[in-house]
Amino acid sequence: MNATILHPANAITIHYRIFKKANGFKPWIIDRTIDICRFMRTGYDPYFKIVAGLYREFTNMNHTCPYVGPQILNGFYLRPEMLRLPLPTGDYLLALHWIFGKNTVDTNASFSFVEDLLESK
Repeated sequence: MNATILHPANAITIHYRIFKKANGFKPWIIDRTIDICRFMRTGYDPYFKIVAGLYREFTNMNHTCPYVGPQILNGFYLRPEMLRLPLPTGDYLLALHWIFGKNTVDTNASFSFVEDLLESK
């Protein structure tokens, strides 16, 4: 993902949801809204901490507000050891709705997760 923010963004809100596929994607466990500027200062949301930890090493968006200029997420891949939520086997969708004042952007990431019950301890 490559995005360029032309004007300094000091108020960014993210509405994030996780869906599980069952006859189409259905809302599942997490449906929350956070202030991303506050989160980057304090890390107050435990669920988004997990989400942010997944992509932290692949991006330059690891700082507090204001956000301006190129924002890059490059070479991202999901590592199961970083996903600290116990998920049942299935197909999932992480939907992020970014709100920059009046402007909004949607990003979606879908993935399949398979429990390895033979290897679990």
